[in-house]
Amino acid sequence: MNYQLENIKYKLEKLRQLDNNLEVFGAEKHRYMLNPTVSIDTIKQFEVKHKIVLPEEYVAFLTTLGNGGAGPFYGLEPLENALFDDLDYKNKERSLNPSKPFLHTEAWNMEFEPVAENENQEENDRQYEEFTSQYFDKKHMNGVIAICNYGCGISLNLVVNGKEYGHIWTDDRGNDGGIYPTIQLDEKDKITFLDWYELWLDKSILEITEQSYAPPVPKPEQQKPWWKIW
Repeated sequence: MNYQLENIKYKLEKLRQLDNNLEVFGAEKHRYMLNPTVSIDTIKQFEVKHKIVLPEEYVAFLTTLGNGGAGPFYGLEPLENALFDDLDYKNKERSLNPSKPFLHTEAWNMEFEPVAENENQEENDRQYEEFTSQYFDKKHMNGVIAICNYGCGISLNLVVNGKEYGHIWTDDRGNDGGIYPTIQLDEKDKITFLDWYELWLDKSILEITEQSYAPPVPKPEQQKPWWKIW
């Protein structure tokens, strides 16, 4: 794990140098800067308070590299934001509950299908209210902490309690997309924190490198007539 942390540190610095125009999505916000690290005592207090043990590699990142900042999309959230159930509109009265196990092991979603006849609008409204209550029930995101805001109401979360411990899952219910193992970086399988972070670095470096080596598009006046191809 120490080797991977060093590799991540090196790649982050490389990306910072390559993307000096901050072209990668989210870079203008975090500018490839990590926040100061957090102490192991602070982490232990968090764990005791919420009756969990955070994944070892996530703890290692927080204590050796940084407590949030540079990262995928709009960046990594610091530990102090880990319990917000909505990263766009942070409200301390609406928090995640990591002390209970995460319910899901496979992608999950629900679709609203009214039972009542279409002309019975009052009954349809009642059914939709019931559906919404079930769909957005807080229990579906028990056992996680929020680590990243993708934007558009989509959050990425680290499972810290339950069978999916250590994996990153996406909450896309705000767009009717349900809850599923994260795919925002084109992940092919369930992924743990450090692999996810390094995947973002690799894809971002490739994106910037390909832009740098893209052949220039000639101006119209520089193009030869079609009959002068030699």
